[in-house]
Amino acid sequence: MPAQTIDDVLARLQAIIADGIAHNNRNGYFAALYYKVTASVKEGVANGRFENGARMEQFDVIFASRYLDALSAWQNKQPLSASWQVAFEAAQNSSLLVLQHLLLGMNAHINLDLGIAAAQVSGGNLDTVRNDFDDINTIISALTYQVLNDIDQVSPLLSLLGLHAGNQASILIQFSIDNARDGAWCFAEDLVTKQGAAYTDCINQRDETIKKLALDLANTTGFVRFTIWFIHLFEWKNVSRIIKVMHGQVKKKIVVSKQGLAGQVQ
Repeated sequence: MPAQTIDDVLARLQAIIADGIAHNNRNGYFAALYYKVTASVKEGVANGRFENGARMEQFDVIFASRYLDALSAWQNKQPLSASWQVAFEAAQNSSLLVLQHLLLGMNAHINLDLGIAAAQVSGGNLDTVRNDFDDINTIISALTYQVLNDIDQVSPLLSLLGLHAGNQASILIQFSIDNARDGAWCFAEDLVTKQGAAYTDCINQRDETIKKLALDLANTTGFVRFTIWFIHLFEWKNVSRIIKVMHGQVKKKIVVSKQGLAGQVQ
């Protein structure tokens, strides 16, 4: 059944996480990150954080359903967006870092799905959802950086990627949540003006662009590729154990400021 509420989304995500733990399925990595995001959105709705709580729940469900439907399509060998297909195919690849798997999911979900969800929930008037759009991105940013810090435990040499901070060819360094958010908003502004075949074409063109970014994330080259190989040597290989670590912090209270400061774990 399609998700109708945030609780439905959380239940679906929990099922993906449980499957990942039971069957060593790397799709559980992104689900563990996304569970944190969705749980924080639910808490924000309950606490009156958002401009329009009911609309934010609808926004969250539409947004999350893009990911959940793509995963279901992949599992059932049905057509799905090209950017998500790259991410799910990469989940079969044991040579990629946990970080790469997370970024592939974020790439498809923020760069493609977020703009579509914003256009849909706005009813044609994007200005009405701008504040809530910024808020959900604040949550994504804070929790993502928290998770990336958490995975230092499973990938102790991950900081070596910082050696390439000045390497403009490194897509792993260039990937920016802020840039992805801004791109998603511009995409939504374009998409909301389209109807019929033009609407579908706009999404397909965006998907092809994001697919190329996904391929760059999955297929690094040069010295960055060597560094990733070296980091991977020391990264945990037990998928189930990694998912448990990533999902284990959910029970702690996560506080995310409206101004976009990093979340605190209390």
